[in-house]
Amino acid sequence: MTAHTSFDVAHLANVELLTPKPAESRWFFEELLAMRVVAEEGDSVYLRTWDEYQLYTIKLTASDAAGIGRTSFRASSADALERRVAAIEAAGLGEGWVDGEVGTGRTFLFRDPDGHSMGIYYDTERYVAGDEDRPALKNQASRFPGRGVNARRLDHINYLAKDVEANGEFLATALGMRESERIRLDTGKFAAWWFHFSLKSYDVVYSDDWTKHGNRLHHIAFAPDTREDILKAADIFLENGIHIESGPHKHAINQTFFLYVWEPGGNRIEFAQAGARLLLDPDQPVVEWSEAERKKGQAWGMKTIETFHTHGTPLV
Repeated sequence: MTAHTSFDVAHLANVELLTPKPAESRWFFEELLAMRVVAEEGDSVYLRTWDEYQLYTIKLTASDAAGIGRTSFRASSADALERRVAAIEAAGLGEGWVDGEVGTGRTFLFRDPDGHSMGIYYDTERYVAGDEDRPALKNQASRFPGRGVNARRLDHINYLAKDVEANGEFLATALGMRESERIRLDTGKFAAWWFHFSLKSYDVVYSDDWTKHGNRLHHIAFAPDTREDILKAADIFLENGIHIESGPHKHAINQTFFLYVWEPGGNRIEFAQAGARLLLDPDQPVVEWSEAERKKGQAWGMKTIETFHTHGTPLV
């Protein structure tokens, strides 16, 4: 039976992306994804998707190499935050409290066993639309941009990990994540592991890093409204010289309709549309895929391309 503390984390809140090409990456998110810049501090720019209820979704930071900075999660209450901090500290991977960034309250920093930087907070400031982006419908955060890919929200993050099991078990304990699906190799080890916080089928994924480098990113994903938005996105990226790595197509695992591209800084970005699939069962059994089943390819038979297993950031 699922424990009530498995709902202590509300959702994946925001992600810091590192880029060696800050101007080009900013253009990608601001112009092609129709994200709005809300703040600039030092070498970082903060951007929000159009239906983000908080002040920002992505912190884009200039760096020598592409990759992932801090990932932050929002707790579902002040009490839930304290429970999660206690669990993180018990695991020995806590780093302490810091002030929040751009509208977020005090944040407890920690790292997973692979070294990925993470934080968790509860207090947050809601975005208030101005005259330039006030929506016609009062139940959305801001005006629908009607241009580019129209990324509505941050959907999930997929980390590369030296040890999929160690990292997954840590976050399941530390954040109360529930597993949804996984791939078990013939050796008995996990090749990848999917976790979720609420009704969505996944929010965080760990995939095996063949380099065993540690602290690397596989991809982050944004959700548009429909499959058709992803088909249109492929045309937009084609016209603008963005490398399309794979898709549009449908995953077998979790049945997400997807498109993968590399933003100008080198980070892999997915556009994901899960359709009507929700995990309403609080005690949803985990779905396990064998190595042989995965070799059949994606849902409609397309094989996973080689770079999907070899490309990650920072490059190794």
